[in-house]
Amino acid sequence: MDAPAPGTITMFSTTWCGYCQRLKSQLKREGIGYTEVNIEEVPDAADYVMSVNGGNQTVPTVVFPDGTAATNPSLAEVKSRLGASV
Repeated sequence: MDAPAPGTITMFSTTWCGYCQRLKSQLKREGIGYTEVNIEEVPDAADYVMSVNGGNQTVPTVVFPDGTAATNPSLAEVKSRLGASV
Protein backbone atom coordinates (compact mmCIF):
# COMPACT_ATOMS: atom_id res chain seq x y z
CA MET A 1 0.00 0.00 0.00
CA ASP A 2 1.30 3.44 -0.91
CA ALA A 3 1.70 6.02 1.84
CA PRO A 4 -0.60 9.05 1.61
CA ALA A 5 0.66 12.43 0.44
CA PRO A 6 2.21 14.72 3.06
CA GLY A 7 -0.43 16.38 5.23
CA THR A 8 -3.08 13.79 4.39
CA ILE A 9 -4.11 10.36 5.62
CA THR A 10 -5.68 7.20 4.27
CA MET A 11 -8.60 5.97 6.35
CA PHE A 12 -9.84 2.40 6.10
CA SER A 13 -13.51 2.25 7.05
CA THR A 14 -16.93 0.68 6.53
CA THR A 15 -20.26 2.37 5.83
CA TRP A 16 -21.75 1.23 9.13
CA CYS A 17 -18.88 2.29 11.43
CA GLY A 18 -19.91 5.10 13.77
CA TYR A 19 -16.32 5.82 14.80
CA CYS A 20 -15.43 6.21 11.11
CA GLN A 21 -18.27 8.66 10.55
CA ARG A 22 -17.20 10.72 13.56
CA LEU A 23 -13.56 10.87 12.47
CA LYS A 24 -14.52 11.81 8.88
CA SER A 25 -16.67 14.65 10.21
CA GLN A 26 -13.81 15.91 12.39
CA LEU A 27 -11.30 15.69 9.54
CA LYS A 28 -13.60 17.67 7.24
CA ARG A 29 -14.18 20.30 9.92
CA GLU A 30 -10.41 20.69 10.45
CA GLY A 31 -9.61 20.71 6.72
CA ILE A 32 -7.45 17.59 6.90
CA GLY A 33 -7.34 15.76 3.59
CA TYR A 34 -7.99 12.05 3.52
CA THR A 35 -8.64 9.18 1.17
CA GLU A 36 -11.28 6.73 2.35
CA VAL A 37 -11.01 3.03 1.57
CA ASN A 38 -14.03 0.84 2.35
CA ILE A 39 -12.67 -2.53 3.47
CA GLU A 40 -15.89 -4.26 2.39
CA GLU A 41 -15.65 -3.00 -1.19
CA VAL A 42 -11.95 -2.73 -2.05
CA PRO A 43 -10.10 -5.99 -2.75
CA ASP A 44 -7.22 -6.64 -0.32
CA ALA A 45 -8.14 -3.67 1.93
CA ALA A 46 -9.41 -5.92 4.72
CA ASP A 47 -6.22 -7.99 4.49
CA TYR A 48 -4.11 -4.85 4.93
CA VAL A 49 -6.19 -3.72 7.93
CA MET A 50 -5.81 -7.16 9.52
CA SER A 51 -2.04 -7.05 8.91
CA VAL A 52 -1.65 -3.90 11.03
CA ASN A 53 -4.25 -4.84 13.67
CA GLY A 54 -3.13 -8.25 14.89
CA GLY A 55 -5.48 -10.11 12.55
CA ASN A 56 -8.55 -8.00 13.34
CA GLN A 57 -10.63 -6.01 10.85
CA THR A 58 -10.76 -2.95 13.10
CA VAL A 59 -11.85 0.39 11.65
CA PRO A 60 -11.13 3.18 11.40
CA THR A 61 -7.54 2.31 10.66
CA VAL A 62 -5.55 5.36 9.59
CA VAL A 63 -2.30 5.35 7.62
CA PHE A 64 -0.01 8.37 7.87
CA PRO A 65 2.45 9.77 5.29
CA ASP A 66 5.37 8.08 7.10
CA GLY A 67 3.70 4.70 6.51
CA THR A 68 2.71 4.09 10.13
CA ALA A 69 -0.84 3.13 11.07
CA ALA A 70 -3.16 3.82 14.00
CA THR A 71 -6.43 2.18 14.96
CA ASN A 72 -9.32 4.49 15.87
CA PRO A 73 -7.08 7.50 16.52
CA SER A 74 -8.43 10.68 18.06
CA LEU A 75 -8.41 13.89 16.05
CA ALA A 76 -5.66 15.16 18.36
CA GLU A 77 -3.52 12.10 17.55
CA VAL A 78 -4.07 12.56 13.81
CA LYS A 79 -3.09 16.23 14.01
CA SER A 80 -0.07 15.46 16.17
CA ARG A 81 1.19 12.70 13.87
CA LEU A 82 0.75 14.90 10.80
CA GLY A 83 2.80 17.55 12.60
CA ALA A 84 3.46 20.91 11.00
CA SER A 85 2.04 19.75 7.68
CA VAL A 86 -1.49 20.47 8.94
